[in-house]
Amino acid sequence: VMLHSTLALSLLLIAVTSNLAMAIKKEKRAPQTLSRGWGDEITWVQTYEEGLYQAKKSNKPLMVIHHLEDCQYCQALKKAFAENEEIQEMAKNNFIMLNLMHETTDKNLSPDGQYVPRIMFVDPSLTVRADITGRYSNRLYTYEPQDMMFLIENMKKALRLIQTEL
Repeated sequence: VMLHSTLALSLLLIAVTSNLAMAIKKEKRAPQTLSRGWGDEITWVQTYEEGLYQAKKSNKPLMVIHHLEDCQYCQALKKAFAENEEIQEMAKNNFIMLNLMHETTDKNLSPDGQYVPRIMFVDPSLTVRADITGRYSNRLYTYEPQDMMFLIENMKKALRLIQTEL
């Protein structure tokens, strides 16, 4: 009987511990609702202000993605963005990342209008890089799923410009 109850107790302990471990793990993952599907391994800032602060502090460029949940172009871009390993890796390591489902008060982030999706870069000196644009002249900061290589080049450009200008 003694052996039986010890076994039962240790099984109970294992169950409790693994549940606890899962709860702790879940706890750690909780803020990732901020990713909204753009990449769960990336640490996302919550607000534009926080993004600017982190960019300045870390000397990394801030990447701002404006999007809306019910926009099919945003959904398609999000899927391509989330599935691209090179983008995810760079976003995770070299950028302060923010995705927004509302407009910011900073007019510099909508130099040619408030359309979605649009991706803009702000360097650590807090300058919005209006010179890092996508491929479309009518919507300068929009990217389509097939433009991921182009976006990668622009991410590299954003990183290069910091080193050369600051």
